[in-house]
Amino acid sequence: MADLQDHPYADASAVGELDDAPSGAAEAPTPAEIDVERARVLLAAQLVVDGHNTLAQELDRTHWHDLQHGSALLDTDIPRIRAGGVGAQFWSLHVAPGHTAVRATLDRIDAVRTLIASCPEALRLALTAADMTDARDCGRIASLLGPVSGTALEDSLGTLRAYHALGVRSVSVAGTHWTGAPDGLTPLGEELVREMNRLGVLVDLSGASAPTMDRVLDVTKAPVILSHSAAHALTPHHANVTDDVLRRLHVNAGVCMVSFAPDQVACHLGHPATLWDVADHVEHVRAVAGPECVGLSGSYGMATDAPHTIGLEDASCYPNLIAELLHRDWSEADIAALTWGNAARVVREAQAVARPAA
Repeated sequence: MADLQDHPYADASAVGELDDAPSGAAEAPTPAEIDVERARVLLAAQLVVDGHNTLAQELDRTHWHDLQHGSALLDTDIPRIRAGGVGAQFWSLHVAPGHTAVRATLDRIDAVRTLIASCPEALRLALTAADMTDARDCGRIASLLGPVSGTALEDSLGTLRAYHALGVRSVSVAGTHWTGAPDGLTPLGEELVREMNRLGVLVDLSGASAPTMDRVLDVTKAPVILSHSAAHALTPHHANVTDDVLRRLHVNAGVCMVSFAPDQVACHLGHPATLWDVADHVEHVRAVAGPECVGLSGSYGMATDAPHTIGLEDASCYPNLIAELLHRDWSEADIAALTWGNAARVVREAQAVARPAA
């Protein structure tokens, strides 16, 4: 990657302001503007599946957000999601571990389902890959429930099945005691992974230890996801994934959805995270795991004054990243796989594994 000062988008403050650039016969569009417009055209045809939005957690603190019309307080709303070309969204249901985790998770599921129901012209609950496609084709944003915190299962297959009945389609295995065994999974953990497979619930490895990731990949019969991870080789963050696991992800046909969180993607010591750092992570995951195993995870759903990656400050900014990948000579087919195809395939293949035992 070239030094930032030599990059065609080197004015980071301008990355998010390309819509405001002057146009007309007197001033030809810049290469950056051309790439962003091309990115918008591509995203209009093949929308983004975003792997992780924490809006439900933020709503616990603010108790109010005008998702339909927008608000300056948070980085996610319907206008910005649409401007970003997002066609499907995983809504994170993570809660803090503790004796109230199940109740908190049920409250969070209820809050997100209520949010979806309050915006019927914009959002639609999706339980299957076909639901995702139908919602997209009807101009709605497919809304998938998950990941749920593995700690909120409370070691219960029945609780897992109840969450599935309520629409949950992804469970995180990080931070549970049944993933803390020397071999990565206890016998209970193995049973829970098999039950997720049987139900068609995606196993989310983001934040899990390397031994746990390895053992889950030994046990699972379905592709896994990493809902919000980046490349550990570029940024040694605890939630990022090693190259060894990425190589196993290729065999599993799972998807690493690259996070935009600045602490996970900053590649240059002493410099803030930028969209070029995210592009570096996306390219690294693609190079190690394969083009069919990489996706995107904005990690939005926060206050606007929280730390954000430069150029990717809110949910409207996906075209900026796609423009950068076009600048790096990505093919339209690889971009279509990155944005929609890979994530939708994993949902579909998890269903296919579940179907024989359903």
